[in-house]
Amino acid sequence: MELDFITQNSIIYVLIAWVAIVIIAKGLKFEKYGFEIKAYSLVYKNKQVNSVLIKILSRTKRGIRVFADVSVISGFIMMGFAFWFLLNNVSNYFVAQSEFSELTVLIPGVTLTSSSSITYFLLSIPIVLVIHEGAHGIVAALEKIKIKTGGFAIFIAMFAGFVEPDEEEFEKAKKISKLRVIGAGATSNVIFAFILGAILLTNPFFAMVLPEPLLSAFYELPDGVLVLSIIENSGAEKAGLQANDIITSINDIPIHSPIDFPSLNPGETASVTVIRDGQLLNFGVEITPSPEDPDRGLIGIMRDNTFAYKPVMNFIEWNDPNVSMFLLWLWMISFFIGIINMLPLPILDGGKFIHTIIDKRISDKSINGVMWGIYAFTFVLFGLNIALSYMKSGWFTI
Repeated sequence: MELDFITQNSIIYVLIAWVAIVIIAKGLKFEKYGFEIKAYSLVYKNKQVNSVLIKILSRTKRGIRVFADVSVISGFIMMGFAFWFLLNNVSNYFVAQSEFSELTVLIPGVTLTSSSSITYFLLSIPIVLVIHEGAHGIVAALEKIKIKTGGFAIFIAMFAGFVEPDEEEFEKAKKISKLRVIGAGATSNVIFAFILGAILLTNPFFAMVLPEPLLSAFYELPDGVLVLSIIENSGAEKAGLQANDIITSINDIPIHSPIDFPSLNPGETASVTVIRDGQLLNFGVEITPSPEDPDRGLIGIMRDNTFAYKPVMNFIEWNDPNVSMFLLWLWMISFFIGIINMLPLPILDGGKFIHTIIDKRISDKSINGVMWGIYAFTFVLFGLNIALSYMKSGWFTI
């Protein structure tokens, strides 16, 4: 059951949960087990990570070698894709706003406010971090770079994983070895996302995030959304819409499922196209304000909210929507953490990747100037995407 009181006060409950975690960690004396506990963070470090990685490597060395080489190439590809997406998205805002993708930073209690979203996020992040940091570590072991410690950190509502290589050994390593280690984390996340995505192509929920032409290739597209009933005295009733109509477009936006419905403003007249008895009909519907939120417009229908996409590869039966949504979140977080991590910013792998490439090619002073120029451009580009998302829809939460 959806917990409305958590949804409405999520930041408060996140903070309460954090205080409880700190008190429990202190009470059980987690410091004895390698934890560092502060008022704003909980950090775990393990010094036995290197020996574990060497054991894993001894059984998978050939495959890890191929993966390490692929990581260098994919590092460039992912960085290029991240820049292309952000630049193209800014362009869409001014040229084709319907194609603009709204972006936000996922923070439990702030931008993640529903209890289900927070749960899926918290379950997904540890898996993604283990894959990411494990890949860094095992490629470092392959390149004979010792890992001093490995672990994770929680900063109230933000999560991080890490492997800490021996700095002296890392600096002495060949440039190609460094690039392999740095690129491995993001590459492992994206490869995992591709594998999970291939499985999810059998799931109707995955259609929510697939773009064309993949959507048409792997799913049978529904004609539209079925109208179950008409709300009395609404714009839909006055315009002549009827139960059993199938809505195919609103304001020339194709409608295949409930998530395709656009935001509408009270007082405007929307162009609604429906299929009725095999015929295509168009209606001008006056949009009325929602009783719960006067700023939100309603057409005036009760619609079928079931997800109508049918996978072409329908050989897995998905009975539990919670499992489907968790796997969809896991796919999304793994893919985008991998891609975003290759952006050249100081705290991300992309920054280390670029620094390693230009290191020793120019003077240290020039390197610092070039890197800060790249950091500034990337930060402005990323921030512009967030700001334009706000300008289009305000602060939106999930």
